[in-house]
Amino acid sequence: MTPTVAEAINEVRETFAGAVVTARDDHEGGAYVRIESVDPGAPYVQRETWIGFRITGQYPYADVYPLFVRPDLRRSDGRPLGEALTTATFDGQPAVQVSRRQNHLDPGADTAALKVLKVLQWLASR
Repeated sequence: MTPTVAEAINEVRETFAGAVVTARDDHEGGAYVRIESVDPGAPYVQRETWIGFRITGQYPYADVYPLFVRPDLRRSDGRPLGEALTTATFDGQPAVQVSRRQNHLDPGADTAALKVLKVLQWLASR
C-alpha cells in the first residue's frame, strides 16, 4: 500500500481508538479496512456494527466509497432501511452497502476517518 494509504489507516486507528481497526493490503496500492465496532445510532435495533471500506491507491484524490456495515442491520421502527442502503458484499462477506458519495472531494481535508464519521452521523440521522 502507498505511504499515504498507510497514513490514512493510522488516522482511522487514532480516530477510533476504542475500536479494533484491521487493514489488509489490496495489492493495488490501497487497503481494505474494517472497524470493530461502532454505533450506527438509535434508528437501528443493533447498536453495534462493524464498518468496512476500501481506501484505493489513488487516495486522497479518490473518495472512500462505498462503506459497508453488518448484513443484518434493521431499523427499530420496523421500516425498510431506505435510500442509499442495499444488500451487498464487502471483502467476501455479506453486508449492507452505505452509498454516500462525496460529490466535491477536497483531497486536503476529506480524510478516510472523516468520511467514516460523516457516514455514521448520516446513519444515526435516518
